[in-house]
Amino acid sequence: MVSDMRYLALVTDYDGTLAAQDRVSEPAAHALERLRVSGRRAILVTGRRLDDLLAVCPCTRLFDLVVAENGAIVYDPHSREETRLANPPSKLLIQNLRARGVEPLEIGQVLVATQAPHRAVVQDVIWELGLEAQVIGNRGAVMVLPAGVNKATGLEHALRQLGLSRHEVVGIGDAENDHSFLERCECAVAVANAASSIKEIAAFVTAAANGDGVIELIDELIADDLRRLEGTLPQHLILLGHTADGTAIQLSPYGHNMLVAGPSGCGKSTLAAGVVERLIEKDYQVCIIDPEGDYGTLRDVVALGNQWRAPSVAEVLSILEDPKINVSVNLLGIPLGDRPNFFAQLAPNLQAMRARTGRPHWLVVDEAHHMLPDTWGHAASVLPQQLRETVLVTVHPDHVAPAILAPIDVAVAIGHSPEETLGKFAGATGQPLTWPEGLAYQANHVVVWLLRDGQPPFALQAQRGRAERIRHRRKYAEGNLRWHSFYFRGPDNQHNLKAQNLMVFCQTAEGIDEATWMYHLRRGDYSRWFRHAVKDGFLADETERVERRADLESWQTRALIRELINARYTLPE
Repeated sequence: MVSDMRYLALVTDYDGTLAAQDRVSEPAAHALERLRVSGRRAILVTGRRLDDLLAVCPCTRLFDLVVAENGAIVYDPHSREETRLANPPSKLLIQNLRARGVEPLEIGQVLVATQAPHRAVVQDVIWELGLEAQVIGNRGAVMVLPAGVNKATGLEHALRQLGLSRHEVVGIGDAENDHSFLERCECAVAVANAASSIKEIAAFVTAAANGDGVIELIDELIADDLRRLEGTLPQHLILLGHTADGTAIQLSPYGHNMLVAGPSGCGKSTLAAGVVERLIEKDYQVCIIDPEGDYGTLRDVVALGNQWRAPSVAEVLSILEDPKINVSVNLLGIPLGDRPNFFAQLAPNLQAMRARTGRPHWLVVDEAHHMLPDTWGHAASVLPQQLRETVLVTVHPDHVAPAILAPIDVAVAIGHSPEETLGKFAGATGQPLTWPEGLAYQANHVVVWLLRDGQPPFALQAQRGRAERIRHRRKYAEGNLRWHSFYFRGPDNQHNLKAQNLMVFCQTAEGIDEATWMYHLRRGDYSRWFRHAVKDGFLADETERVERRADLESWQTRALIRELINARYTLPE
């Protein structure tokens, strides 16, 4: 079924790969038809000029798109629409090459090509004219293209047109100019007759040459989606961290489901955000269900919604259509009790999108005990029987619906009680847990349990993100801390003014009378709130210094504390 497919598209070179002596064999054409029937897309990538290709290849209709002229032209065989991705060749270049007797000389819409013996002359002319152009070798041919144009850039344009990312793609090629597009594919394959440099970057080499090698690949794709390669492509592995002896613990980006659990304030969201960063660095698309606005400050993530505006399901799906965009769905604008129902509407749509496009590659569900509680009756019907590529972040793993916990195969415990945390997970799922002797909490470490390996839990120094985030930055700045709110009461409880976040705190602090402000300042109430409710030790320490100073006027202490908050949380004006 389409929904179970790992690879949704095949990208193939033409000469020397799909075709031999300008011809695509009948069995190779039939294999492409079988590929299409299986629900997969097909893209042809070639260095040939488009008119030349159409003259020798009668089966372009079997491709969703054709990338010609080594990445400069994208052609739709069904609408016959052509898209040129770069400027036409320089007339001065063509004139000078002809003047120096360069023959044969092929001139395309963007590309200029000749034979290898003329390489030095071609390079000399480009140098003398000061052109921003590149010379690309293709076995016995030499091609001139604008700088930055190659088969990879053409393929990228084609994939975005089809709504696919490079991670759904298997590529197959044979020659030097195939190197760029093969490196962009999730899985690169070389035909038996490929150049040695192409074989070196390939996940495997087919037993057969040319079109027969392509048939071999297509048959294996249809049979089992290249299952033998699962978890074996090192360039795509996601680093979790290192054990005490320095061993790197890496996960395949496919086929895993992770639980990140521990007490409030121990760094669960920070660890999950680090995993998200590394996924995004490798072009995997991530959708984060963000009930408290904890992930809105991540780089390369678009935050939808805030405390004043709830995101819509249609909005989320529309933005995710672009493979390059990652989304954090901020649910602060949705009442706590309504959030599971919102997720119940979003989840089936995300699964349908995954079946169609393979994306979003990873789903992160924070506050999973609220989003998918064990009392929630929709769990089995909303989510598929086999949860895929999902991170659940929770304080209470035993309060998450058992059907949601069942597929978890990587459990990460953070905080001072890892045995208790993993014990709750084990109890909720019926997993037997054998705790290793001597394994206990260590500062700056987590405990990881890889259930699929059958090994006991072990300590891990988790890989940090690119930059330390201010924990729960948006929640504390603009959200609702509910029972952890600050109350300006003043001496004799004259007031009862609630500040449910830092923005309201600063606004109230500006207008409150001097007696009330100074009453809480001298008691150390501000630094205490920052430390225990906002959980920002740095802000608490700096505020405590202000509280202890007797040489400052009331208005100066207000200004200093507001500036401290502003610097940490960039409050809206």
